Amino acid sequence: MYVFDRRAMKERLPQHIFEALMASIEGGQKLDSAMADMVAAAMKEWALSKGATHWTHWFHPRTEMTAEKHMSFMSKDESGMPIESFKGKELIQSEPDASSLPSGGIRSTFEARGYSAWDPSSPAFIMMSKKGGTLCIPSVFISYDGTPLDLKTPLLKAVDAVETRSMRLLKLFGNRGIKWAHVTVGAEQEYFLVDSAVAKNRLDIRYCGRTILGCPPPKGQQMEDHYFGSIPTRVLSFMEDVERDLYRLGVVITTRHNEVAPCQFEFAPQFADANLACDQNQQIMDVMRKMAKRHDFQLLLHEKPFAGLNGSGKHVNFSIMDSEGRNLLKPSSNHRKNIQFLTFLSALLLGVSKYHSLLRAAIASPGNMHRLGGNEAPPAIMSAYLGSTLTGILDAVEKGLPDDMPAQALIDLGMNKLPSVMADNSDRNRTSPLAFTGNKFEFRAPGAPQSIAGPLTMILAAWAWGLETVGDMIESRVGEVDALDAALEAIKFAAAESRAFRFEGNAYSPQWHEEAKKRGLTIVNSTPEALALFLLPENRELLSKLHIMTDREVIAYYEIRLEQFIKTVEIEMGVLRTMVWEGILPALSKQILLESSSLSVLPEDVRKEACSWSACIGRLGSLKTALISASEKLDAIKEKMHSLDMEEQAASITGEVLPLCAHIRQICDTAESFVAGDIWPYPTYTKLLSIS
Repeated sequence: MYVFDRRAMKERLPQHIFEALMASIEGGQKLDSAMADMVAAAMKEWALSKGATHWTHWFHPRTEMTAEKHMSFMSKDESGMPIESFKGKELIQSEPDASSLPSGGIRSTFEARGYSAWDPSSPAFIMMSKKGGTLCIPSVFISYDGTPLDLKTPLLKAVDAVETRSMRLLKLFGNRGIKWAHVTVGAEQEYFLVDSAVAKNRLDIRYCGRTILGCPPPKGQQMEDHYFGSIPTRVLSFMEDVERDLYRLGVVITTRHNEVAPCQFEFAPQFADANLACDQNQQIMDVMRKMAKRHDFQLLLHEKPFAGLNGSGKHVNFSIMDSEGRNLLKPSSNHRKNIQFLTFLSALLLGVSKYHSLLRAAIASPGNMHRLGGNEAPPAIMSAYLGSTLTGILDAVEKGLPDDMPAQALIDLGMNKLPSVMADNSDRNRTSPLAFTGNKFEFRAPGAPQSIAGPLTMILAAWAWGLETVGDMIESRVGEVDALDAALEAIKFAAAESRAFRFEGNAYSPQWHEEAKKRGLTIVNSTPEALALFLLPENRELLSKLHIMTDREVIAYYEIRLEQFIKTVEIEMGVLRTMVWEGILPALSKQILLESSSLSVLPEDVRKEACSWSACIGRLGSLKTALISASEKLDAIKEKMHSLDMEEQAASITGEVLPLCAHIRQICDTAESFVAGDIWPYPTYTKLLSIS
């Protein structure tokens, strides 16, 4: 194992140091410098024994990826002799450059100093290489003045907000022996694999992670024969190697299978505490990238690598577990526990219904705009699905139960049968962005390459607000009525307040869009519009009140995401232009020349009858003319954008650039269908979606 987990800590640390470290992890107590030195020494010796030569603070800047600055264990003593050194102060804090990572204006280029600080709640691990390994120490990343510059810090605060309020609610239900309640998460990871030898000849795949042009293949996913089918031998070998390396890092993959689209697959890990699950998802993506190269694959994590085929999401499953091992979102045959279950569920519904715009903002990205609403991806309208049984119970609590009705009557609605009903008879609505799946919620809207930290932070912020509101309602009534009756009143309130957000039907249907408007739900389709929802006063106030993000940090977060959108599209514009001028236009000329030359050598009487042939040549010429005109128009828009501010650039992209790029793609795809295969400059979808 290449993870410095509790077992490794216990083996290598003195008992009192181990206990102090556990207190630090579980209770937030600080380690003094002497203890930190002993932990660092044990961690160093363990890492060296595994073959590590360097160490790094491993953190999550707002690039959606991870960052690391490797430092050697090797140094010199006073006499110049080499020694291996790693001290407590280096473990606790490091100083990477903060000027060149996204900050949203919080840091200027000349303000380079930033700090990474050890996060002991996530175990250190070693990333092995051919010639050694690097000890990776999970850390937060902050600026010189203490302002967070990462995704982990807000997540940790959001997790704490939910867990603190969950403990309060558990106490109100009389759970005196509960020591903690932890948010647990399992993030399913969808991805595509294509042959690297083929993919390297596609500039768009190399620089954009997706195809920005290409005709649909004759056989895509129409036959529905890839989903859960036999895993190709090469892919299975890749999967097995990924699983082996991840297991050594303490990550257990519980599920692997073919996904719906050709060359699309999925991994699902074992649930873990939210913060650790976030780290592990980054480890999963990192190991997958490296292993794909070893197996001569190109890994595609883009939300929509191929037009007309299913995109790739990251389904974030989450719940809460208490110190006695109980899942608080799992229905029970015990009446009291079922009321408690309904209370936690209702608190989430209450929060996400009020702050559903924050959920929409959290999953907004350049690639997700192409995916949302396509095939099996959820729509851009946020809603929740519970299933008919739970919906019926909430409806009955809201409308059918008078305030003074005994709580025991709730069992008559089928509460004692919930486990079997939810497990066996409740359908799964795959069109819903947020669905209850029996003992957890599944947030299906995040995109495959996205860090789960951002979406999880926002959904937990909404849940924390719901838990606090419900807790206040129950606490205000305890003493006047029984806690269960007080909880039923709170559930009734939450059921009524969340009614507009709950939807059991087909969220793909046009009728749902009309219905969602009537319900007052936020409907935005473009990424800039969705990102702007971060700036709504109620969302800024929520994050600030819960101490998850200050108002300044929210604005910076918005600006970072918007800048990433603009830069991503600018890169795609440049790649599209290059592919058009260096590949497609010359290919059209070759095809026109070939057709014209062939036609010219025919006898005159045959040429007169070859009207369709002549029309084909004319069509090719028209395509080339239209493509040149559209490309020049794109150049002009790109030049004009340089004089605009960030919001104006984003508006230009959604209003002009993306429609024009779609038009250029349509011309290119039409041209592909008329140009000979040996002339067409790029590997086609048919070649890309065939694993040799």
